[in-house]
Formats: sequence, C-alpha cells, structure tokens
Amino acid sequence: MDAAREPDPITIPGAPAPVPPSLEEPTEPHKPLPPKPDQGAPETRTPTGVPTDYPPETVGQQGAYLTTAQGARLTDTDHSLKAGPRGPVLLQDHHLREKITHFDHERIPERVVHARGAAAHGVFVANGAAESVTKAGFLKRGVTTPVFVRFSTVLGSRGSADTVRDTRGFATKFYTDEGVYDLVGNNIPVFFIQDAIKFPDIIHAGKPHPDREIPQAQSAHDTFWDFVSLHTEAQAHAMWNMSDRGIPRSYRMMQGFGVHTFRLVNDAGETVLVKFHWRPKLGTHSLTWEEAQLASGKDPDFHRRDLADAIEAGAFPQWDLALQVMPDTPEETFEGIDLLDPTKIVPEELAPLQVIGTMTLNANPTNFFAETEQVAFHPGHLVPGIDVTNDALLQGRLFSYIDTQITRLGGPNFAQLPINRPHAPINDMLRDGMHQTAVHAGVAPYKPNSLDGGCPFFAGADEGAFIDIPVTVSESVKERADSRSFDDHFSQVTLFYRSLTPIEQQHVAEAYAFELGKCYEQAVKERQLQALANIDADLCATVAAALGLPAPAPTVEVADVEPSPALRQVGEQWPAEGRVVGIVADESTEASALATVREGLHAAGIVPLVIAPHGGMLHGIPVQRSVQTAASIEVDAVVLLAPSTDPRALRMLGEVFRHGKAIAASPAAADTLEAVHIGDAPGVVTVEPAAAVDELLTLLSTHRVWERLEALRA
Repeated sequence: MDAAREPDPITIPGAPAPVPPSLEEPTEPHKPLPPKPDQGAPETRTPTGVPTDYPPETVGQQGAYLTTAQGARLTDTDHSLKAGPRGPVLLQDHHLREKITHFDHERIPERVVHARGAAAHGVFVANGAAESVTKAGFLKRGVTTPVFVRFSTVLGSRGSADTVRDTRGFATKFYTDEGVYDLVGNNIPVFFIQDAIKFPDIIHAGKPHPDREIPQAQSAHDTFWDFVSLHTEAQAHAMWNMSDRGIPRSYRMMQGFGVHTFRLVNDAGETVLVKFHWRPKLGTHSLTWEEAQLASGKDPDFHRRDLADAIEAGAFPQWDLALQVMPDTPEETFEGIDLLDPTKIVPEELAPLQVIGTMTLNANPTNFFAETEQVAFHPGHLVPGIDVTNDALLQGRLFSYIDTQITRLGGPNFAQLPINRPHAPINDMLRDGMHQTAVHAGVAPYKPNSLDGGCPFFAGADEGAFIDIPVTVSESVKERADSRSFDDHFSQVTLFYRSLTPIEQQHVAEAYAFELGKCYEQAVKERQLQALANIDADLCATVAAALGLPAPAPTVEVADVEPSPALRQVGEQWPAEGRVVGIVADESTEASALATVREGLHAAGIVPLVIAPHGGMLHGIPVQRSVQTAASIEVDAVVLLAPSTDPRALRMLGEVFRHGKAIAASPAAADTLEAVHIGDAPGVVTVEPAAAVDELLTLLSTHRVWERLEALRA
C-alpha cells in the first residue's frame, strides 16, 4: 500500500504492521513501532497483582538498537565469530550461543488437547440480573471486567486446520477485583464422558492412531468410533459433533457452554444450581461440509483469521452470558434430569435462559505466544459466590488443570506470566520455584507467624473471602460407581436429533455416513449402527443405506421425546452486522456504484471485501482479493457489479450459490448469473447497486437461503 495515499475511511483488515513499510530497508534508528490499533495486551501489573500505570509497551522490546539479552548493543547478527573469515566458529561467541539457545527453547510443550487456538481481549459488562443468585462482585449491575478469551479445537495439533469437524473450546478469563475467575467450557453443552477418570481414554481414542499418527484433527477413524460405540454414554456428544455444531462458521457465531452444573450463593447465603451459556449476538451458524473442506485446503487459519480481521475492522464480536437457574435440592436433579451428569442438558423450555451480562471482544493479542499460547485456564479459579458441584468430570478437572500448567509452563509460577496475572492483590505465601519473578520480602512465609507482624491475615466473609459453600454429604460407602440415573445414554440424543430441522437432520446423517465410511473395521460400523437404532430408526436406516449395511432393530425402547426448538440453528433471524460481503467488480464497473455499495455495507456494520481481476487499486479503492486469491468461504454473500467469464470467478460464484449464500447482481452482471444457471433461484436478486445493500440485509438475516439448499438436495 502506498504510504502517501489518502487514508481509507473504511478499515481493511490484514495489515501486518501499524504503518506501511518503505520500499527500501530503513536505516535511520528509531524506537520500536507502537502496536496496531486493533491490538491489546495484558494490563501492566507486578507479579503480585499491583497495577503499575505503565503503558503496555513498557513490557515489550525497548530502544532503537539491537542488544544481547543482557542489554549490550550489537554491531552484527548475521555472522558468527570465527577464527578468520574461513576458520571454525569460536566457542567464545556469546551472542551466537545466546541467540541459538533461546531459539532452541522458543517452543513449549503444546496442550495435549485444545492445542490449536486463537484469542482476543475484551470486556464483560454485567446487567445486575445475577445479583439475586450470587454475591460475585463482577456480576453486579454496571461492573465492567476485563476478559481474555481463547477459542480452540480439541483433537488437532497446533498445526492442524481450523475447520475440522470437532468440538471447540470456549475459555474465558475474567480479571475480577476479587481474583481471577475462569469459565472453561466448550461450544457443545454435553461431554463424551461422565467421569474424568475416562478422559485419557476418550482422547486417546480420538487422537491419531499411534502407529501412523493419522488421521490428524478428526474423529473419522476406527479408534474413535470403537470407543464411542462401546461406551454409549459418549453418544450424546458424538451426535452434537455430527451435527452442524461440529463445523462452526466462525468463532464469532459460536455458542459457549460451561458444560457442568455449578452452585451459586448470594449475600443471604441462599444457593441455586446453574448452567452457564454464551449466546453470540450474530446467532449460531455453521459451515457447510464442502465449505469446511475448501477452507482446510485454501485457508487452514480460517477461524483464526476471521476473528482477528473482524476485530481489526471494528466488527467487535459480542456474546450474552446467560444462566439456567434450578433449585438446589438434595437430589441435585431438575425435571427428572440429573444435574451432575455432564452428558445431559436441561432444555431451555424447562429452564429459560436469563441474560446476566454482555461480553465484547475488542482487541487482538499483541503477541500470540505470550498471550494466546501462555494463557493458563483452570476451572478451579473461582471467586466468592461461585462454587463447584460433585460432577465427577468437573471434580477430576480440578486436579488435572494445574498439573498441566506446571508441565507446560515450566513450573508453579505460571500465574505470574503477564496474561495470567490477577487484577487483585496477591499475598499467597508461595515462594521460589522455576520462573519466580516476584521479589518477596519478609522472613515468615507461613501461618501463624509473628516475625512478619502476622501478615498475611485471614479474611472473613465481610472482607470478600472465598468460602466453600457448606453442602451436606450423604452417608454412603466408598466405591467406584455411578448413580443409576447416569444409565440413560440415548433419550437425550434422541431429543437433540428430533429437535433439528430436516436440513440439519440430513447434515447429521451425512456426517455419520462419512465418518463411519472412513472406518476400516466392519464390526465398528455395525456396533455404531446399533447405537443409532437406539436413537432414531430413520437416522439409522439412512446411515446404514449409505454404508451398504442392514439397519438393525433397537435393543432398547426408543424414547418418545418432546422436541426442543432452542436446539436448532435454523429458523430464526439475526443481525447482519459483522458479516463479510464480497463485492465483485472490474474496470467496467462504475466508480460510483462500487463506492456506493462498499460504503453502504460498511455503514450497515458489514465488512466489505473488494474482489477484482487484479490486485492494487480499482477506481481509487483498494482491491483486497484478486480472482486468483479470493475464496467463497470468506464471504457470507456476494454483490456482483461486473459481468465475468473468468473460470475462477465463475467457480467462486457457483460455490457461493451451492452453499446457500445470498447473491445480489447489478443489471450489467445479470448475464453472468444466466451463464451459470442461477438467475431464478431463491436468494438471487438483480437490483441496481443503490438497492443491493437493503436486499442483502434481508437475506443475511437468516444466515443462508435455506430453501435453496433444500431444493438443491431434493
């Protein structure tokens, strides 16, 4: 981009640096450039939680000159110190050894699960609706709390693709005045297992086969379906994964769930049981299966890029945080549903959602490693007013997470990393250890003491102490067992499937057919078909026909359930803000028409993406994609302002059409629609450029043109 050009009033995301680079290598020394406007950073606090009032750049690199890690300025970093120009390298070359040694240790062990992630900074503003059920300070009316959110896939490595069919992590770190609170959840409200002792088993089953290390980041293989078909409590999560939930359109359009049931306590000491829900303002939407495959090949970073670009473009993602509130009864059940079973949901028709605040993500990380990679979540990071239940999966997570952080981050002081530092005073009596960056004073890190004047002191409830909620533990025997209420592995799977619309059900059947079709062992396929027979006969028959196998009869009575419309993704209307619309134009397009559409989309909160036959500029407007680099997966709709015979443009248009996306064409481009036989289809309109935006706003409200998808599959 030409630095001398007039600045564009519409932010085009993707610039790698805060200012355009010069053509020649800069030689005039200057301080490090500031972060980009879309970037944020952890608040500057001491290792013990004291705000420093220093700007974020004070924790970044300093000065205009290259130095060693100890601050000695360097004249050269391109040549090793040698015994003559052609001689051996000398051991005394400290800079070489420091540079290479640090490079050798730049990577830390990746997470066993959730290795592939993306993150952003933001704020959470409470509306006060939770004040009656919890004394948590950050949930009081009008309180604004900084947050850091990490989204992730579960099974894949850090180098895997974003758009694989998988569960997504949705982990939120609230930097509250009462300490860090971590809500560590997923985009699916149920989990594969009921007890954490089986977590290694489900992950070992889902991970690549240990002999060949394939397939990567997917469940379409024998070991996964072998475990799931034998361990039928996993059928609920498997069904959610086979639905469109398994391939989200965007992290911005993805729900989040706390999965477990938690216990809240208010100022009066009254308790309730709750489930947490994140609801995206843009609605919950997914990719089609073909889009997911295209994205894995054309842009493996699709979700990561989408999140970062949206924030940079000012289309800040938002979610409402909501509660399902149930009575805290001794049985810990609600409407016959065991609330300690993480493979079960509570339908929203039985316990409606109560919105308690809104989260806005408004800044990208400044440094991926320091923030996204080093952030450490833990479901045991709680604040007064929020406590755990006896969910056996949650109980195991309370042990597992801290052990994971110590292994990954090199020691017990991971809370002192800037991204993990609490925004509350820290006086924990923990000392020393690897990577201790605090300089603790005093001689008595123990209780009780007199040598440090008795400090630190205990707090009471009036001082905001975290007090474990006293819960009666029933008299019982010590045993390895589950409650009998955990034995129903099929009725809620039937509930989920029968709550979906026909097009969503078809996607589920196609997903099962694909995944089981990738399995080698016939016995695994037949065993999973038996599980499907116990869920829904029509689903089982459809999948069996695709596999060329007979559909078995059920071995249990198939549940007669009342569908829950809240589980559907299709049928509601959503705001168009934050969507990406491609504008296909060329030199024949009137400059005023291009400007009108682009500015109109931007004014509606939509991110415009200009696509032309070439890069550079078109009528004074930056071209963001050429037909060679453009991909249909990037856009939610297309405005066609120029006719085209380029096969690449026509292929993209055909993909947009097949994927049920809205298409608006100017009269000048109508012949192109006819050339690819899409002129009369639902969701394809021919309008003057000035009216294109209004037409698209209506069509985008349902995310896709579903009647077109249904017609294409008929």
